[in-house]
Amino acid sequence: MTERSSSTWPWPDLRPGPFGTPAPDLVRRLAEASMEPTTMPSGDRVPMIVRYEDVRAVLTSPASSRNLRAPGLPRMVSGTALEDDAAALINQDPPEHTRYRRIMQGTFTPRHIERWRPRAAAIANELIDAAGHEFDMVADFALPLPARVICEMLGVPMVRFEQFRGWTEMFLSTSEASAEARGEGFAAFMAYAGELIAEHRVRPGGDLIDLLIEARDDGDRLSEAELTHMVFTLIMAGHETTASIIIRGAFRLLCHPEQYAQLAARPELLESAVEEILRCEGPGGNGLLRLVTEDIELSGGVIPKGTVVLPNPTGANHDPSAFDDPLRFDTQRFAGTAANPHLAFGHGPHYCLGANLARMELQEAFRALVTRLPTLRAQEDLATLRWTNDGLIYRPLRLPVKGG
Repeated sequence: MTERSSSTWPWPDLRPGPFGTPAPDLVRRLAEASMEPTTMPSGDRVPMIVRYEDVRAVLTSPASSRNLRAPGLPRMVSGTALEDDAAALINQDPPEHTRYRRIMQGTFTPRHIERWRPRAAAIANELIDAAGHEFDMVADFALPLPARVICEMLGVPMVRFEQFRGWTEMFLSTSEASAEARGEGFAAFMAYAGELIAEHRVRPGGDLIDLLIEARDDGDRLSEAELTHMVFTLIMAGHETTASIIIRGAFRLLCHPEQYAQLAARPELLESAVEEILRCEGPGGNGLLRLVTEDIELSGGVIPKGTVVLPNPTGANHDPSAFDDPLRFDTQRFAGTAANPHLAFGHGPHYCLGANLARMELQEAFRALVTRLPTLRAQEDLATLRWTNDGLIYRPLRLPVKGG
């Protein structure tokens, strides 16, 4: 992802505030315009839902559909997009979605994910060893960490990483010029996912793809198309999304060195800190579209049947009715509580299937940073760093740091 000029920012009315904080317009919407339309990168306008309870209501409503493939419906981006893929879990509604999730539910349990924690921790420490005391947090740590973890979990050769990272960036870009390339990339990515599955059928290795192949519910198993799409989704979401939260989380901690120092002194506080990072910095985008199939009543009025809306998790996670002083970054906001009420992983039937994996990777990433580099600091003025703004995920392009 690259930087565009200010005139081509893909979300005209959602330009972030200083230091990557939520858009001032999002704060205004929370106070007085909770369902006001927004202009998306495609140019289409849809009502954007920003209040916490309203976003939860849309995400859990049976009248909230992810089937956005009918001609003429508003789109997030122009050209081929993830919404076009009918076999993807994220685009399915019940009963197909219910069946798919039921088969998959045992694969991403904490027990299955915990067996990968030692390896994730080892990779994080290996990257810090290789980086030395001065390095770029983006290129040398945050991007390769989740990439190596998901590659090992799926049995993907690391030599293919740059190729599928290029495909992923295409899908997360808002560029209209890449519409044809996006379609070609999607086909190539899916073909590679199919090759991986075929290889694991011949030579199973006990990794995540093997668990997916074996997953079943009362004898019902994933179809070949469903398997392929799940591998595609894991490769795409399993590195770029997690990497962006590591980058934004590290950036936010560097903006608050006293909180970084507290974590370095008391690493047992990391789990709470990760939840606050998720609330403030995840998922780094503005949500996914929903088609309302029956009228839905929200705090700002009724959303009529047939309306496409954008429930925005960033808005919900900064709603003062749900979080005290929500613009304040506080790594101990959730200390001593079992609940994690933020919506970084969504809510309802489409709650992120990989939430346990993402949490584990984030915990080990920040554990390695605060324990190995307790005096980590930025090498450049944080206010001057350039951020991506041609994609659906927003993060610093580079983050030079010095540790010790």
